[in-house]
Amino acid sequence: MVLIDTHLHLNDKRFQGDVREVIERAQGAGIKHMINVGSDVFSSKLAVKQANDYCGVYAAVGIHPHSASSSNDETLTELIELLPNKKVVAWGEIGLDYHYDFSPRSKQRESFITQLDIAEMYKYPVIIHNRESHEDMIKILNSRQKPITGVMHCFSGSVEMAKQILDLGMYISLAGPLTFKNARKLPDVVKFVPLDRLLIETDSPYLAPVPYRGKRNEPVYVLEVAKKIAQIKGIELDAVASNTTENAYKLFRLDEKINA
Repeated sequence: MVLIDTHLHLNDKRFQGDVREVIERAQGAGIKHMINVGSDVFSSKLAVKQANDYCGVYAAVGIHPHSASSSNDETLTELIELLPNKKVVAWGEIGLDYHYDFSPRSKQRESFITQLDIAEMYKYPVIIHNRESHEDMIKILNSRQKPITGVMHCFSGSVEMAKQILDLGMYISLAGPLTFKNARKLPDVVKFVPLDRLLIETDSPYLAPVPYRGKRNEPVYVLEVAKKIAQIKGIELDAVASNTTENAYKLFRLDEKINA
């Protein structure tokens, strides 16, 4: 059985002392590939370096809405210069976050739209962050001239929100919160979203799933997310693994990257 953790942050300081061990634990448990996601120029460059250093690790580069105020022509050019690296598979994470408002909302929207344009221009899928900003998010995505190729990461919304995302042609990725006792909406989302549109992730080191909640999250724990999906859908774990892995290969064109 093979799994892919489609969103984690090995570039986070909490992994500073044991990145190799974390990767080896995951790969020893069948997590064949993982996508190491940047949130600004520094973390994106580190994500690419780590991807180059470790087999099975790939990178996404982008500016998170928290860092949208730092987004300008210079920083975006630095990120674009990372794209020729064969280990870069996506642009992200990008999006909107109206919970913390670490950057002004107008600047978040501007940065998001600009980065969508870049991803479209260079033909990279996007990894999107959406927190308490769904109305503006959908408005922006619906206004695009071309279909969005990408994933709504760590989805936490309703079935209706999921339908809007699927109607855009995007994937939905589920993480540790699916396993939480207070995850009231997510089981219905799991039942609603077809297997061929689902991805799984950890968002490590954040949001460790039950029974590891409260600990540092790791890519090896993505298995718990897959198990929960299988339980809710009433299907075999192997079916979840094979479908989500195939979806990740397709979205991030991993076959092309592996054989490059």
